[in-house]
Formats: sequence, C-alpha cells, structure tokens
Amino acid sequence: MDLIPAPSSAARRPDEDYPLDAATTLTAPPALADAERWLRATLSAATGLPLGPGRPGAGIELVQDGTLAAEAYRITVRPGHALVAAGGPAGALWGAQTLRQLLGPDAYRRSPLRREGWVLPGADIADAPRFGWRGALLDVARHFLPKSDVLRFVDLLAAHKLNVLHLHLTDDQGWRIEIKRYPGLTERGAWRERSMVGYRSGQRRDDRPHGGYYTQDDLREIVAYAAARGVTVVPEVDLPGHTQAAVAAYPELGNTDVVDTAALGVWTDWGVSHHVLNASEETLRFFEGVLEEVLELFPSEFIHLGGDECPKEQWKDSAAAQARIRELGLANEDELQSHVIRHFDRWLAARGRRLIGWDEILEGGLAPGAAVSSWRGFGGGVAAAKAGHDVVMCPEQHVYFDHRQADGPDEPIPVGFVRTLEDVYRFEPVPAQLDEAAARHVIGTQANLWSEFMDSARDIDYRAFPRLVAFAEVAWSALPAEPAERDFAGFERRLTAHLRVLDALGVEYRPASGPHPWQRWPGVAGRPIEGPPPVR
Repeated sequence: MDLIPAPSSAARRPDEDYPLDAATTLTAPPALADAERWLRATLSAATGLPLGPGRPGAGIELVQDGTLAAEAYRITVRPGHALVAAGGPAGALWGAQTLRQLLGPDAYRRSPLRREGWVLPGADIADAPRFGWRGALLDVARHFLPKSDVLRFVDLLAAHKLNVLHLHLTDDQGWRIEIKRYPGLTERGAWRERSMVGYRSGQRRDDRPHGGYYTQDDLREIVAYAAARGVTVVPEVDLPGHTQAAVAAYPELGNTDVVDTAALGVWTDWGVSHHVLNASEETLRFFEGVLEEVLELFPSEFIHLGGDECPKEQWKDSAAAQARIRELGLANEDELQSHVIRHFDRWLAARGRRLIGWDEILEGGLAPGAAVSSWRGFGGGVAAAKAGHDVVMCPEQHVYFDHRQADGPDEPIPVGFVRTLEDVYRFEPVPAQLDEAAARHVIGTQANLWSEFMDSARDIDYRAFPRLVAFAEVAWSALPAEPAERDFAGFERRLTAHLRVLDALGVEYRPASGPHPWQRWPGVAGRPIEGPPPVR
C-alpha cells in the first residue's frame, strides 16, 4: 500500500481482501452525502460498477464517528465489507480518497479499462492531518486560467488531501472577478495588450492580447465544486498595491495629481507597478463595495487582501496623499499603507470574517483575528505567531513552485531559487525557535504558483508536480520535525508508484530525467541561469 500522503498508521491484511463486483453497494448517512456522492460517481466511472445503495454492515460503508476529529478517518477492509469511519464530512472525503488509492491507478480514470478484478486490499488504516490549512495558491491574475482548468486543479488538490485553494484574482496585470456594481473592472481591467516573455524588462513580448475573467456564477460554481470535495476557496483581492488593473479601469482610484491615470492601461510587464491606489475615503468606499460582492461569493472564513509590495513613490509626490497623512495623524507613507489594511481588517471583522495578508501587513499592527501569510522567509511568520496571530507558512525560498526545479539551462524560463523535489520534502513549516504556544499559531502551510511564466494548465502541471505531491505529505503527515530524519528514499519509492496515478489523471509532471522537449526553454543553452529579485 504505497499511500501518499503517508497515513498515521496502516497495516496490510493480505488474507482479507475484498473483491468488488456488480453487487457491491455503497451506503452513507445523510451527513456524509458529499463523500458518498463523490465516491460513487468517481468509482463507478472508473470501474463500471453501479455501487448502488445497500445495508449497514456490508459493501462499502461510510459512517460518522464522534470520537474522531473532523478531518480524521479510519478504514477497515475485510471480505465483503469496507468501512470508512470519519469524524465529519471532511474526514469522510479524505477517507474516500484513500479508498480510491487502494484500488490502484486505474481507479483514477474516467472510463473503465476493465470491469472485473477490482480488489480492495485487506487493511486497517488510521489517519488525520497535521495541519488544518493545507493550501496551494493559484495565480489567475498574471495569466488567466479557464474555469475548466481551475476545476481540474481543485480535483488534483483534493486527490492529495490539500484543502485550501488560494485564488489570486487581482493584480497589476489583470482583474479576474466580476463585480456587478463596477463593470469596468472586467470590461477594461481584465485585458492587457500583450505580455512579457521571460523576466527582463524590455525582453521580447508575445504581442498577443491576453485576458479573461470569471463571472459571479463561475465563481459560485468553483466554490461549490471545491466544497463538495473538501476544498475551501480563499479569494485574494490585492490592495493598496498590485492594483494597476483597477486604476486603469477606474482612474479616480489612482494618484491623479501626480500621474495621468486616465491614460493608464493594464500593465504589460512583470514585477511590481508603481501605480497604486490613493487612500481617500472614496477609494475605501469603492473597495468596500467590491468586498461586499466578494463576501457574497466566497463563504470562507478568511479573505486575503494582499497588503504587500506597495511602492510609496506616488504617495510621496502626491499633495493629496500627504494631506491625507496629516489628516489621519500618521507619521509617513508606511503608516498610510497600514491605515488602509487596518481599515479593512476592522471592516471584515465586523462582518464575521478574518483578514489574511502577506507578512508586510504586520508592519502597521493587526487586529487580534487577522492572520499572516509568511512569504519573505520565516521571519514574518515567527513574529506573527509570537504576537498571537495565526500564520500560514509559505516562504518563497522553499515553496514557490514557479521557481525552477533543477539547475540546468533547459529548464523553462529558469528563474528564482532552485528547489528540488527533495528540498520540498525536507521543508519544515514550524520554525524551531517557536515555543509550543506560539507554534500552535502555525495553522498550516501553502505552496504558491505565481503565473508570470505559466500561461497554461500544461505549464502549471510541469512546475507543480511532482513537487506538490511532496508538499502534500509535508502538510498532511506526521513527518519527523528534523528534515534530515525524513525518509526521502521511502517517499521516492512510493512516488514511483504514484506517478502512475498522475499519468491516469493526465498530469504532465516534470519527469526525474528533466524537461520534455516541449517544456524546454528555447535559446538559453550555455547562458548562465540567473533569476530576478524575488517578487511575490
């Protein structure tokens, strides 16, 4: 049983296998209906077996067990009966995912290759996750990803027991969420004239217009589809920086006394634009209106507001911004940025939600319920946890999967840090310098896929996998806290078998031998690899 992520405990019982056939049933109580519906649809498609309803104590049975934690489950497989006992709906979904793994790679196909010979191996499995937040960020702002590909990515997360999709919806290079009261955000802000190819300013461009956005019904569908698979979608609307697309759509949001914002377009470079929001009361009201619609679409506890990489040059030159600083009794432009974040921190808290932002938001002080995504290494996360704030660890040096996987000249657009599969497997989200109380504030970890250099699902597959498989085990399993003590050789052995699962799912992962010919970045052979300064 080469299970990934590794369960808390698993014992094989080779003489107690359970062969499945056309008479095999699937039963669950109403509270576990999502898991029952998903498992029947998935296994019936792959096996051709109907898996109709049955009676308790026989067939495949899902039950709720109040002695288990919400995401925990136990599996017992004996002849004629496979029992999945779960602490709650989420645990039932994770148990159902493990049951599918037990049937082998062909169980991941959408149509049966065979209609007999399906066997659940006799086993006793007990399992529960290490972290409550096991996430992946998908940047759909730099390159728009069609809805069908987002749904496919949700399925890949759920298959690896990752339970948060952080959807980065807005940035300088595009606005991807329909806001009905401000239609210009998508009519103008969702489209740019062209895109850079590579990372150096002035480098060649593809000269193709690029854009797209999700309607509100698209997003409702994505949220519901994810929820039915145990995945929470956390939206990100970035402010007050990373907002050129919004300013291009509504010029009054910008610093109009220092730049002609009416002539501004959606940004066609990568990096960080100097065109940021002004901090007027009118702009705050505008984004309150945006967020009112965001809250209606996304029921997640957390709403991500970015809060990072806000250049201050325009505020320094703007008489209006300087007057605003004096009006609010602030010391400088840094405190003006903090004022904006604190405003929306209070606004979300008043509506029963929690702000989460990149670690720069610490600089102005946070309300007690706000949380931090620690991306600039571990320092911000350590400071936040010690101050009593919840933290999601996603340091760029370890889990930015847009960064290259090997130090060879044929890696596609080879930027950033080299982070191999083994590097990811040895990533430890909880810093040793945190005491037990502070460590409890590390609520989870997340891998980030920034899409400047990924313009299709194929590119995302290549950069995410198989590293996301290693990351999933780090986020779920009780691995040794000391990275050197982790059994990477054992993981590699299990991964070899798991690659057949990725093959069945159609994932175009990076093979251990290096890029496929179509994945190689042309024209870089013999050129020293160098990345730009790290950019969130």
